[in-house]
Amino acid sequence: MRDNYSSKISKSLIPYTLPSNWTWFFWSDIMKSYQQGMIRSNRELGKGNVYYLKMGNLNDKGIVNLTDLSLTYATEKEITEFQLKEGDFLINVRNSRELVGKTCVIREINKTILYNHMLVRINNGSPEMNYFINAFLNIPSSKKLLDRVKQGTTTVIALYQRELSKLPIPLPDTLTFNTIIKLYKCIDTKIELNNRINRELEAMAKTLYDYWFVQFDFPNEQGKPYKSSGGKMVYNAELKREIPEGWENGTLGDIAELIRGVAYDSTNIKNEIDNDVIPILRATNISGNVIDLNNMVFVPKQIVSHNQILKKFDILMTMSSGSKDHIGKNGFFYYDKVVAFGAFCAKILAKNNYRFFVYLYAQSDFMFSTIKNKCLGTNINNLNSSLVKGFKLVIPPNDVVKKLNEKVTSIYEMVSSNHKQNQQLSSLRDWLLPMLMNGQVTVKEAEEKLSMAAEPNVEYKKRVKHAI
Repeated sequence: MRDNYSSKISKSLIPYTLPSNWTWFFWSDIMKSYQQGMIRSNRELGKGNVYYLKMGNLNDKGIVNLTDLSLTYATEKEITEFQLKEGDFLINVRNSRELVGKTCVIREINKTILYNHMLVRINNGSPEMNYFINAFLNIPSSKKLLDRVKQGTTTVIALYQRELSKLPIPLPDTLTFNTIIKLYKCIDTKIELNNRINRELEAMAKTLYDYWFVQFDFPNEQGKPYKSSGGKMVYNAELKREIPEGWENGTLGDIAELIRGVAYDSTNIKNEIDNDVIPILRATNISGNVIDLNNMVFVPKQIVSHNQILKKFDILMTMSSGSKDHIGKNGFFYYDKVVAFGAFCAKILAKNNYRFFVYLYAQSDFMFSTIKNKCLGTNINNLNSSLVKGFKLVIPPNDVVKKLNEKVTSIYEMVSSNHKQNQQLSSLRDWLLPMLMNGQVTVKEAEEKLSMAAEPNVEYKKRVKHAI
């Protein structure tokens, strides 16, 4: 692969020595085109004829989320110029220092998506080269190279084309190159398939919630749909609607507590390798209903209280954001790791056995529409704890909640298992390229690792066929 390019880099600019089957190039030796995205303000988002990809849809592991996009309007000319295609490479070139430099390759696109002006689309000659450069730029040593060419103030940082053009990029021989692409694609395919399975499982649980707690067709004593089978309904003046006889009106605060996260500033941030530190999740770690463990900061354990540490199936919600689109986003914490959360988030701690009911309520259309109507502020949007705890809801009796738990526990255990597997796959991907670059792993050993990235078991529907 390296034989297809002519290197103009001098020895003095080579960052570090690699095995003989690798050659250093300037990125400009490889780069074919450079295109900044389309400008849309937050006021122009919400309705439209195209989807709009923003910097926040990229994580710091080289992965993009295409399921959580805003709509906007675009002309035919804009669509022609900015529409993303499968295999496109993107890099975030303007934002805060920690967020600038995020990259991704677009995969399995099935809708019209345009991209934000803080993102740049770079054509590196082929989708395979895009995959390789995305892999290279997401290893720790490459992130340090990017840090050296970032420019700007303390709040706004940029990567400019002239600096990116001179960024050193190493290319291996064709066999190693093809092995890297094969492995990365295999791992990414499995991660995306796990994500797709999780979305389907979540949709199954949401359908059950809507059926039972919106339409009130939960199973009666004979196992038939309650309301459709003539179950008695009574008008509730507080909720301004009919609810099943024996059910109560209440608020979220009646069945859950809200715990705010750790308050810290830049002086509290430590290195991961320091003693007595704990990782902190932030609002940016919540995308859609998924909580990831990427790009966390580390703070001293002594500033973290016990109730600010997350446990499996705790619910984490965004309470403050510069965008109304992000306010109220929430998800289950699925991991068996010691992790806390920051002050812009809150943990919703369900009382008694209401955990899954509270989560599904937090994921409901009613919850998100209520949050949008109640969201405070202009540039910075906030929810306060008392406001959220005051959200009205219908409280089902314990026997119905127990039946719900019996139905959905297996679903969320499978979702949890898939999230954990994705973390392991991400670690494998992050480990491989540096090992190949320093000669600690051979191509044959790398190919053996492919067995860890085989197609996942897609028989999950059989395992949950009795869940719904």
